[in-house]
Amino acid sequence: MQGRFLLKPTDELRSIVVGVLARAQELYPVEIHAFVFLSNHYHLLLSVEDALQLARFMNYLNSNLAREAGRLHGWKEKFWGRRYQAIVISQEEAAQMGRLRYLLSHGCKEGLVARPQQWPGAHCVRALAEGLPLHGWWFDRTKEYSARARREKFRRLEYATPETLRLEPLPCWRHLSKQRMRSRVAELITQIETETAKRHAKERTQPLGVKAIVALDPHDRPRKLKKAPAPAFHAFTKAARRELIEAYGWFLSAYGEAAEKLRAGNLGASFPEGSFPPRLPFVGWVPESVPG
Repeated sequence: MQGRFLLKPTDELRSIVVGVLARAQELYPVEIHAFVFLSNHYHLLLSVEDALQLARFMNYLNSNLAREAGRLHGWKEKFWGRRYQAIVISQEEAAQMGRLRYLLSHGCKEGLVARPQQWPGAHCVRALAEGLPLHGWWFDRTKEYSARARREKFRRLEYATPETLRLEPLPCWRHLSKQRMRSRVAELITQIETETAKRHAKERTQPLGVKAIVALDPHDRPRKLKKAPAPAFHAFTKAARRELIEAYGWFLSAYGEAAEKLRAGNLGASFPEGSFPPRLPFVGWVPESVPG
């Protein structure tokens, strides 16, 4: 989006975002743990089977979001400024909770609202903290276009399907009851609110507020854009980070070796599982055979 506010919160876009997420989840069943959509970017916490499932899910999500937000805000140029960034999170509870806290803090950490629940855009906070359902709409624009071509009149939701988005527990919380998970989320929210209030008190500032947020011109962009490079991994301990780095190093080495063989004409070059060989099918996970 080149930093533009093309995902500026509106009631209609919030419903569409949840609907598109739910439809993408139905087609490519990734586990969605948390999400937040700000005016010019978004974050997801996902568990996926492999890189191919993630790629298909993200392609569907981003293409539909671009179409819907572009239609809503009258944007006809390139929508996304770059490819999505996928960052691996370790199995550590501290690492997973840290990323959830970071996601929930959006809107607050930018000085936009005082509490995560006040963010007017698509956000998982109420679903996680209060157990509220996430409902949205998915619009069949193909049928709408066909109806317009036939000069038929139709109601706004005539070619829309109600969708419900499912959120799954963090991997580290799968053993917890729903009530205990909500309690843990509530603790994170309290930390965020306290930290936000202290920062505003120290800096003698106030949050921008919902009224100003929804009044933004979606074609505008912030004066300064954050351009810090994203890390390859999120881990809590040095040992966990080292393990991820070593695994990724092995993957790159194996991929590079196979690519060299392929360039030399060896069509049987063995690429590592989870990779996309040049001009060849994705290499999926193959279960080991059990001796009979």
